[in-house]
Amino acid sequence: MKLLATACLVAMAITQARAEPPKDPTNFLFLDADDASDHRDLLARPDIAGGQIIYPWRLLEPKKDHYDFSKIERDLALAQRLHKKLWVTIGDRTFSLRWKGVPDYVLNDPVYAGGVVLQYSYPGTEPGSNKVANGTVTMQWLPTVRERFQKLLRALGARFDGRIYGIELGETSMEAGLEDHEKGFTCDGYFDAEMENIAVAREAFRNSTVVMDANFWPCEWNDNHHYMSRAFAFAATHDIGMGGPDIVPYKKAQMKNSYPFLHDYRGKLKLVAMAVQEPTLEYINPDTGKPFSKEEFLKFARDFLGVDVIFWAYIAPWLQAPPPGP
Repeated sequence: MKLLATACLVAMAITQARAEPPKDPTNFLFLDADDASDHRDLLARPDIAGGQIIYPWRLLEPKKDHYDFSKIERDLALAQRLHKKLWVTIGDRTFSLRWKGVPDYVLNDPVYAGGVVLQYSYPGTEPGSNKVANGTVTMQWLPTVRERFQKLLRALGARFDGRIYGIELGETSMEAGLEDHEKGFTCDGYFDAEMENIAVAREAFRNSTVVMDANFWPCEWNDNHHYMSRAFAFAATHDIGMGGPDIVPYKKAQMKNSYPFLHDYRGKLKLVAMAVQEPTLEYINPDTGKPFSKEEFLKFARDFLGVDVIFWAYIAPWLQAPPPGP
């Protein structure tokens, strides 16, 4: 009878757990590379848990082996005064040619082969439309470059592990036009480099959450190289979270890449962190003909993707209204 009663209690607990609706994601602010102090009032809102800030590699290592983490310290101090959490994203790429993402020594020392390659967009709609350079991607596939980046990750871990809430590396997608294997690029080499970097980040940060921003992989569509499936399997077995820069309900391109894996891995990952950035706010819901609402983003993130944290652009319409009362 005792065994039967225990079995009944276990069955009831399982049934209750299954019946509980998924929780809404926790709200963070996406502050780009701004100072946390620039957004103090928004950070102080009771419905905001903290802020995500991008720290370019160039800022963190202005000279070779000379690290400057003062901006992280300032942002962290403000977050702590407000009883909020700081999420650090390490920027090693840019999305504008006005900015440099890596230190000068990486750009200028021949051992790093220039350090970066151009990233492109394709604004034309006709076949053969000209590509337009819109940023740079760090050549992490070169061992000399990757060694320097990983040294930075270890230095950051020694200083901030357990003090910051989470750390994220740059998104895995890129469009660098490297069909001819320019500067040693290969599809497998890029994938292996990104996986090695996230493994080093996990070793360096044992107490803070580590997330891989895997939205697309170059050379891959619909997991035809098994990059996405391998990345998710590695994350699930190494206590690594997964995420991406865009929540767009049922976006076709994403549904052929990361979204199905996020759906299938619900409950199996350390954490899922996704973003609603400025461009995302402009996407139109085909069913309504209007931009997606906060509720529509939340429903898809919660019910389909299993998102735990959303990084909201600070210009999101709902953030312009007063926060909810006690």
